[in-house]
Amino acid sequence: MIAALPMYDRPETAAATDRYWGLIRDGLRAREIDAPDDLTRTDDLWTLWQSPDLVLAQTCGLPFRAHLHAQVQLVGTPDFGLPGCAPGYYNSVIIARASDGAVPLTTLMAGRVAINEGLSQSGWAAFHDFAQSIGMTPARPLISGGHRNSARMVAEGRADIAALDAQTWGLILRHDAWSERLTERSCTRKTPALPYITARGRDAEAIANAVEEAIAALAPEDRQMLGLVGLARIPASDYLAQPLPPDPADMPEYPVTPADDHG
Repeated sequence: MIAALPMYDRPETAAATDRYWGLIRDGLRAREIDAPDDLTRTDDLWTLWQSPDLVLAQTCGLPFRAHLHAQVQLVGTPDFGLPGCAPGYYNSVIIARASDGAVPLTTLMAGRVAINEGLSQSGWAAFHDFAQSIGMTPARPLISGGHRNSARMVAEGRADIAALDAQTWGLILRHDAWSERLTERSCTRKTPALPYITARGRDAEAIANAVEEAIAALAPEDRQMLGLVGLARIPASDYLAQPLPPDPADMPEYPVTPADDHG
């Protein structure tokens, strides 16, 4: 059996995440659901997400609706109590360098965009949707490999702007000193947050109940470290209703010419 909680895992949160999994694991076993002793930590998330041995993992809304929805079951969506968001929803924060505070947002939007990957709701789909909402087409983005990498690229001047999911941004502000060089410039619309999934054929409802119990049983310091408030039950149709963004490789090369400014 396999379980993984990779999406907000970082050295500072790892111990709390492991204790959170221990509570989930014990709740699953109390329900006679086989569960591994420890979480799997791997970069090969696609193999993990699609494994028939998957008991529980967290994915992103865009991989779920683009590819995974027919292969897995939704368990629920962790609620981080993000400001202005309904339970289980989140938004992206659009960040730039603090030293560029006088530069218009539209100028930054037309600059070098860093994204974690093309199949990211918060890093790419939300950013593209925001750009379209203000009549812009972003240039072909730089692929960083992770939200923290994107933020650091902006802080170091290797990119001009990025969109980070709000929970990740909060962790960066708390743990990365270089985030002092960054500032929030705007935010995207709210969408369903990163869901928990399990393989087809498993008792998703029983797994969800075990997760809810684990969140309620978290020690206060672990709850604060992980930011967990509860588990929302968002239907798959709400994820599937979100638009699919274009392939980043199909975007115009930077700099965008005036003829391309409005897509």
